[in-house]
Amino acid sequence: MKFRIRIDESLCIGAGRCVVQAPELFDQREEDGIVILLQETPDGALYDRAIRAAAQCPARVIEIESGDKPAG
Repeated sequence: MKFRIRIDESLCIGAGRCVVQAPELFDQREEDGIVILLQETPDGALYDRAIRAAAQCPARVIEIESGDKPAG
């Protein structure tokens, strides 16, 4: 399965829940905790982890796209 992750850094509040859910996909900047996307188009095996990370984000800055339809 192919999917793409997009983030909006400008809205990130640095909660870090994405990093807890999927550390292979997300990290945080040292200076302010803002999300860093590590893989924009990861392996399909990480899809469920990406979806969980997006669902846990309190600021809703993570968008997961599967094919040409947004998935969450």
